[in-house]
Amino acid sequence: MTEPLYRAEALTRRYRNGRTEVLALDAVDLSLDAGQRLGIVGESGSGKSTLVRLLAGLDRPTSGRVWFEGTEITGLPERRLGFLRAAVQMVFQDPRSSLNPRMNVGDIITEPLRSRLVRRQLPGGIDHARRLAEVLEAVDLPADSGTRYPHEFSGGQRQRIAIARALAPKPEVLIADEPVSALDVSVRAQVLNLLTDLVAAQGLTLIVVSHDLMVVRHLCDRLAVMRQGRIVEQGDTASVYGDPQTDYTKALLAAVPKIRIEG
Repeated sequence: MTEPLYRAEALTRRYRNGRTEVLALDAVDLSLDAGQRLGIVGESGSGKSTLVRLLAGLDRPTSGRVWFEGTEITGLPERRLGFLRAAVQMVFQDPRSSLNPRMNVGDIITEPLRSRLVRRQLPGGIDHARRLAEVLEAVDLPADSGTRYPHEFSGGQRQRIAIARALAPKPEVLIADEPVSALDVSVRAQVLNLLTDLVAAQGLTLIVVSHDLMVVRHLCDRLAVMRQGRIVEQGDTASVYGDPQTDYTKALLAAVPKIRIEG
């Protein structure tokens, strides 16, 4: 049997908020094969972002275990996570806060290539100028964008810059946390279509966090619905969308804002 790309077992995460303990993630099991496109949906506070932070190695579980390509990443020190830093890249919700306004776009996009941990995973190295040109073309930005600064671009273009930065180290996995919720409705479809095309063209595994099932339906072939730190329903997207099995999933389908996606 082929080892899944990701495997999570009984993932639990508790936080302290003053004297109160908050259970953000409650014994979550998950398996994801290479090349799959997983959508994680649920209302605010359901545990979606906590789960993907654990998968990306940006946080540690209170209990439970995570494996990536057969290697357990739970508890590994940062110096031993270079393989994960190169293989897994994230695109965050708001490009205004995720892009350093003092850096030009070229330096922003090539920043992951300068990470010591990432460089160790790229034995032959990567030509920064060539890679910058490649990813700018891939996200449909002008070739001279590298000399400009984030404030010179629109919101949709800034998110394309964030996607280009994530693609720069040639990752295997792209994690997108609410990738279009901060964008104008008029450009959301363009960014979603871009992500769809890039994932297909580069053979990426995709994990998308969203409160909007329409976004996930457009991008993902698998769906996990979260509520109060647990996965309450999961399966292929068409089946869950067409025949939801829980009242909570039905309520999400009925309540979330819907956008029209063309293309």
